[in-house]
Amino acid sequence: MSTTFRNYIDGVFADASDGRTLDVVDPSTGEVYATSPLSGQADVDAAMAAAAAAFPAWRDTTPSARQLALLKIADAMEERADELVAAESRDTGKPLHLTRSEELAPAIDQVRFFAGAARLLEGRSAGEYMDGMTSIIRREPVGVCAQVAPWNYPLLMAVWKFAPALAAGNAVVLKPSDTTPASTVLIAEIIGQILPKGVFNVICGDRDTGRAMVEHPTPAMASITGSVRAGIQVAESAAKDVKRVHLELGGKAPAVIFEDADLEKAVEDLVVGGFFNAGQDCTAATRVLVHESVHDEFVTALAKAAADTKTGQPDDEDVLYGPLNNANQLKQVSGFIDRLPDHAKIEAGGHRVGEKGYFYAATVVSGLQQDDEIVQNEVFGPVMTVQSFSDEAHAVAYANGVDYALASSVWTKDHARAMRMSKNLDFGCVWINTHMALVAEMPHGGFKKSGYGKDLSAYGFEDYTRIKHVMTSL
Repeated sequence: MSTTFRNYIDGVFADASDGRTLDVVDPSTGEVYATSPLSGQADVDAAMAAAAAAFPAWRDTTPSARQLALLKIADAMEERADELVAAESRDTGKPLHLTRSEELAPAIDQVRFFAGAARLLEGRSAGEYMDGMTSIIRREPVGVCAQVAPWNYPLLMAVWKFAPALAAGNAVVLKPSDTTPASTVLIAEIIGQILPKGVFNVICGDRDTGRAMVEHPTPAMASITGSVRAGIQVAESAAKDVKRVHLELGGKAPAVIFEDADLEKAVEDLVVGGFFNAGQDCTAATRVLVHESVHDEFVTALAKAAADTKTGQPDDEDVLYGPLNNANQLKQVSGFIDRLPDHAKIEAGGHRVGEKGYFYAATVVSGLQQDDEIVQNEVFGPVMTVQSFSDEAHAVAYANGVDYALASSVWTKDHARAMRMSKNLDFGCVWINTHMALVAEMPHGGFKKSGYGKDLSAYGFEDYTRIKHVMTSL
């Protein structure tokens, strides 16, 4: 029986106003299992109007009231954990047990973190800086936020967007990816029982829907997690009416392995860091840079670990990851492997798994050069490349020699070297002897073509506020 998802606008679930729909495909089977609205301009107008109408009252609620509302949302998500996990897994094909432990649990924790942050919305100073005048600083919500979430972590990324925005007192119009609406629509149902109508709205649709949201005159801020191309388009569109923009875009994370590293631990951690969620992660360990003295040893060990890494159906507890999200993504990943230069060597994987669904084998490619396509561009699949380096300066040059600058890791027992590398690596996050660990208290966001603005942490919270100076004559 087919499932039907609906928009959530001004406290009511509804189809697209013109009745258009999109098919939603289960990536573990490749078969259509649901439909969702293909929202147009009228739907965007309605959602923005609802958010604009609801914003003043929500803005004026006390921080403690917003905190309590977010805590209730977190509790409700916890109570409906089974439904959320099932919805997320159905849209993404992710293993059920890992979706529960590695995605839903952090998502709930992050809502609770921003519930606490709601009570820290304060100015930094008050005092006299001019004779006869007193200055104060107000931290205020920006207004209506247009938010576009990606398909790789639909539930988690929805939380990263709505939780800080709501905590700061903003109203939200959130669009999930066209391939993964299920968990976001379920969150709307949960939130709708807690927040006043219009404060949180969900509209489903495609790129044109997202474009209409960003171009709409109502939002004061546009936030997107997606591709570099999408980010550029959002920034260009938002510039026309000087909207604030928050961009979390692509990544090409290097993992730099020095000769003194614990190679066994590095292999073990990087298999997870590179292949979790089928490598569909902007922080995934996609480029392994290994000191030439241990290169061959490391490649042999990594290739064996990759060959032992399983992909499969969501209910299989022995698999590390599920399918790629959609047919286009399978085509993209396969294309990178098909176009490998002659000097490259596939050490493991390099092929589709099965004929049903969008599964791809854990893949390791060695023998690559810095200017190769697969080194420079984001694959967004379970593919890790390996290059060798001769010294620290060489490692830094290779690591920084791409357009992306989101995340990186360094593997060494030498503390001074680790500190030098953390200074010289041009990435928003540098992990030392680990990869892909995230906590709500610490910021996530990159430089260069990986975008700007921070998710998580007090920094991410502040991104959804504006600063006002108030000066009064004594």
